[in-house]
Amino acid sequence: MQTIGERLEEARKRKGISIREAAEATKIRGDYLHKYENNQFDIKLPEIYVRGFLRTYAQYLKLPGDKIINDYHALGLGDAARNSRSLNREVYGRMDISIANARAAGENPAPTSTTATPPHPGGDTVPDDNNPATFRPRAPGGFNFDTNLLIKGGALVVGVIVLTVLLIWGIGALTSNKPDEPAITWVKPQPGERTIGLVGVSATELVSATDATGTILFSGPLKAGEIRAIPRNSAITIQTETPQTVKVELAGRQWELTDPRTGQFVKRSTIQAP
Repeated sequence: MQTIGERLEEARKRKGISIREAAEATKIRGDYLHKYENNQFDIKLPEIYVRGFLRTYAQYLKLPGDKIINDYHALGLGDAARNSRSLNREVYGRMDISIANARAAGENPAPTSTTATPPHPGGDTVPDDNNPATFRPRAPGGFNFDTNLLIKGGALVVGVIVLTVLLIWGIGALTSNKPDEPAITWVKPQPGERTIGLVGVSATELVSATDATGTILFSGPLKAGEIRAIPRNSAITIQTETPQTVKVELAGRQWELTDPRTGQFVKRSTIQAP
């Protein structure tokens, strides 16, 4: 049976999508997606974001999100795998039960005697905190604290504060993440070498230039007005999906990537060796 990561990776490759393209489409960092595909779910974020990102990525790849999350929980991960416990209220009371047993002595048993609570001036019984029948509230100005309730209340307050801090940190981490910068390969010419320039007419996502041996001389984006000079020691093949956004600078002149016979833009052009 395939793991979660294997299913994600297989679905992505089946669609011909790179990690970078998936990250741009889902707005999820590429390193998080890479970890998911390697069954590494500890991305240092609160559990709610781990599950949310996993579901979003699965749905983006046209996989059943609920099934993926259920399999994730089946691994013993996440809050759903932990048993929830309800907080029961406890009622504490004090009760003293005194049982006096009298035994008969001799032939004539002596009557059982009990010691009465000394009367309080005014005819009332003296209050006793340990006897619920005679317990009375203390005089105004005193304070009665239930230690157990204080401990529970303090723990609840601390838990709320910690949860709030984690949520703020998680939101800040998400909003501060920037998309992965595209990798750039650039072989710069040496002094005295013949060169050819790649000129950005407008912003271009990807342009690649290789020599006759297949060596990549340049691969990456071009900004509008940007020029990247590369060595021209053999035939140079230039390839881009948007040829109208790129020109070639050669011998002080700039040339469009067009077919000389039809004048139409072509995605693949070859500049012959000097």
